[in-house]
Amino acid sequence: MIDSTTTQWDGHTSAPLTLSEIRAERRRLVEAIRGLRRLLAKRHAFEVADQRRLNREAKQRNRADAGHGRSMHRIAEKLARQERSLTREIENLDGKRDHRERRALAVLRRESVQRTLSSTRLTASQVNGIGHGLIRDLAAQGITTAAYFKRVSWGKAPNGKGGEVLYIHRTRGGKVHINGIGEHRGRPLMEWRRSAVARAEALAPRELPADERHRIAEIIEAERTRLREELAKAPLAAEAARREAVRLHSEALARLTAAAREAARLAVERRAEFDAMAERLLALQADLSAHVAQHGDAGRRLRGAQSRALQPMASLSAIPSQRRPVDLTKPAAAAAPAPGVRAGLGWLLPILYFGFTTVVGVGELGENTAPVPLMIGSRLVALAATTELLRLWIPRRRLRTAGRMPSGAGWQSTGVFLALTAAGMFADEKSDVFVPACVIAVLAAFLLLAGTGLRTDSEPQKGKRTTA
Repeated sequence: MIDSTTTQWDGHTSAPLTLSEIRAERRRLVEAIRGLRRLLAKRHAFEVADQRRLNREAKQRNRADAGHGRSMHRIAEKLARQERSLTREIENLDGKRDHRERRALAVLRRESVQRTLSSTRLTASQVNGIGHGLIRDLAAQGITTAAYFKRVSWGKAPNGKGGEVLYIHRTRGGKVHINGIGEHRGRPLMEWRRSAVARAEALAPRELPADERHRIAEIIEAERTRLREELAKAPLAAEAARREAVRLHSEALARLTAAAREAARLAVERRAEFDAMAERLLALQADLSAHVAQHGDAGRRLRGAQSRALQPMASLSAIPSQRRPVDLTKPAAAAAPAPGVRAGLGWLLPILYFGFTTVVGVGELGENTAPVPLMIGSRLVALAATTELLRLWIPRRRLRTAGRMPSGAGWQSTGVFLALTAAGMFADEKSDVFVPACVIAVLAAFLLLAGTGLRTDSEPQKGKRTTA
């Protein structure tokens, strides 16, 4: 039975509605509910996208913080290197002064020796066996003093005929042969030059003049002053670099915060629209329920549509939406790990060892033959240890999921290693190692229990920090 009468707000009864009017009103409510349900079905995708946005903003903030940390670390390292270098240079200035003085004294002595040799003229009275004719021949070749030649040597004759002749090597390059000067005259000639060099070196100064030492000291002091000024300016330059890095970091965070605040504002507006649509949907469902209660069934064709329209939506359980506001001035809880906390490469050693043991087993090297249960069991234990270490180590080497190995992993790995070693010692029948094998087995059991206890204690704490 369909009640086709309606009561107005003033208590009067209006004209009865026809069946077509009831169906039209019922269809209008069902279509409105269906449209709102289609719109509200997009809320899940919006929430997923908004959560991805939050994660992306957290990653960007963490990336900016990590870049800022690396910049500050580089500035500190550069300052430390610069200070070490300048301090080392300042400490080496005394040695540098001594080196300069020795080099200046060597130059002064060389010039004095050269002047003395240039003033020591070659005469017939000073060299036995060399007369005035040979002196003229030597002068014709540019050899007049001890400074113009340095040694003699034997070589083939200039025309290629005859045997070897004596050559005199000039200081400025080249060699000449003087007819009449052979071995008997060349030896006295070189003895005369050596004696001239000895006298020149004896006359050369053995200390620097006071004015030259003072000049070198002034140069060293000027260098010391410059280095000390650079050493004093290094912290100031580092501080300026730090301020610039802080400014750039603050600007980057400000941009990220502004973008995040705008995105959060738009998300709040969009979420408010969904909340309004959800409230509108509940109101329409209430109107549809009242319409059904007042006018009854409107026909078989509308019965299924109105039943589906009155079904509650799962997303309406959170209406009105109570999302915790996001503090844009603080880093996200799921912060990326700081640089330098990745699992070490040293874990490759136990991984490779257990992988090798998975292939060869224990107690089977050389001429030893292990029992079949030990052959199978040792390989399974080594395979399990390899798999577990790889499962723990590989994610902790990646930049996005970097972290330290669990606290008990090292104890457990050592325990498994000692257990496999003890099993191999028990299988060795040719050597009496039963007592050491028992000791190693007990130690392996202790390490395994201790490592398991540490892993058990650390895992709940980690989960508690994650869910907090």
